Amino acid sequence: QVQLVESGGGLVQPGGSLRLSCAASGSIFGINRMGWYRQAPGKQRELVSTITSDGNTNYADSVKGRFTISRDNAKKTVSLQMNSLKPEDTAVYYCYAYIKTWSLGRHNDYWGQGTQVSVSS
Repeated sequence: QVQLVESGGGLVQPGGSLRLSCAASGSIFGINRMGWYRQAPGKQRELVSTITSDGNTNYADSVKGRFTISRDNAKKTVSLQMNSLKPEDTAVYYCYAYIKTWSLGRHNDYWGQGTQVSVSS
């Protein structure tokens, strides 16, 4: 079994900052990509940022220059530092990981339960 547990969401004013963190646990052989997606009300889930095990990053155009993703392979964690937040960043943010487990012997997609980020004055 694999679990992804997120923390760090909340309410912040426009221009403020938040840091999201996610920890993976369970019967994990290896983790390829980790990252964050978000889903705003009435919209589809969209990519925010991903990072590979060797540190290659990818960002949505809407967050480039404002968000920074990082990862600790030893601790199996991924974090998202969000600066200069805008009202349009309001969404439920989901942690994502592409994990190979001991039991299945292959990679699968895994998701956290989601954490709410609200940007409002």
